[in-house]
Amino acid sequence: MTDSYSARRPGTGRAGAPITVRPRRSAVAASRSALAALVLRDVTVLRKSFGEFVGRTLMQPFLLVFVFLYVFPSIGQGIGGGSGQDGQSAFATVLVPGVVSIAIMFQGIQSVAIQMSQEFGYTREIEDRVQAPCPIWLVAVARVLSGAVQGLISAVLVLPLAAVVHAPGVHPELRIRWWIVLTLIPLACVAMTALGLVLGTAFEPRNIGVMFGFIVLPLVFLGGTYYQWTKLGSVQVGGFHWLQALVLVNPLIYISEGMRAGFTDLSHMPLYVVYPVLLGACVLFLALGLRNFRRRVLS
Repeated sequence: MTDSYSARRPGTGRAGAPITVRPRRSAVAASRSALAALVLRDVTVLRKSFGEFVGRTLMQPFLLVFVFLYVFPSIGQGIGGGSGQDGQSAFATVLVPGVVSIAIMFQGIQSVAIQMSQEFGYTREIEDRVQAPCPIWLVAVARVLSGAVQGLISAVLVLPLAAVVHAPGVHPELRIRWWIVLTLIPLACVAMTALGLVLGTAFEPRNIGVMFGFIVLPLVFLGGTYYQWTKLGSVQVGGFHWLQALVLVNPLIYISEGMRAGFTDLSHMPLYVVYPVLLGACVLFLALGLRNFRRRVLS
């Protein structure tokens, strides 16, 4: 009687051995598929609202180069400490890489920080995302990668705009070094979207204005957008180049200087400093962002 029951018991084989079911794919393969699906979802949403994305991406850089490189030279107002068309062209050469840098930074903040803050706030969309069959941290990584894709697109859109919008006689002197451009821009996009992850998980939606006022604006104005880091040596107190040292805590300064190395022949920060610092920034921001993300999800 007992042997007959054991033979027919569900979940056992003929000899009473348990039936084992092996998954068709490993946990790593499943996580990879989930990551690809999350990124593809964000890219699909971007494609459907691509016109809005382009307008949002180009508006601020266009106004920047329009005012500084078209309006000011047209009305005879000097810019960048120079006079005449030569001085204005020199400032244009400095400004174009800076414009590309802040476009990447703003895209990282808009696509990750603001969206993440809203999803943790009133939309609660994050609750749907974390139900994906993958670790929680992978959901945050997917948002960083999709934001980096948007940053790449913004750089491609902004560079031609910044290079051609200028007054007659003003000519930015660009010399593209492709090996720098093709390696630095993706690294910069990941660094800025990782920073966006830190900000998006640290600030509540009601405090977005505080984030822009106390973090984003100082990053922009002390990030080498309008000037070269090598020229800050003249700002000193008692022989100490305090401003040149102070801006080194700003990750945007390394992106701006790297862009000048990739787009111009201007003096710039050494690349053997730029690349390691940006790599370190990626690791640091990702670590902080993933920690904050996990805490916010589980709280």
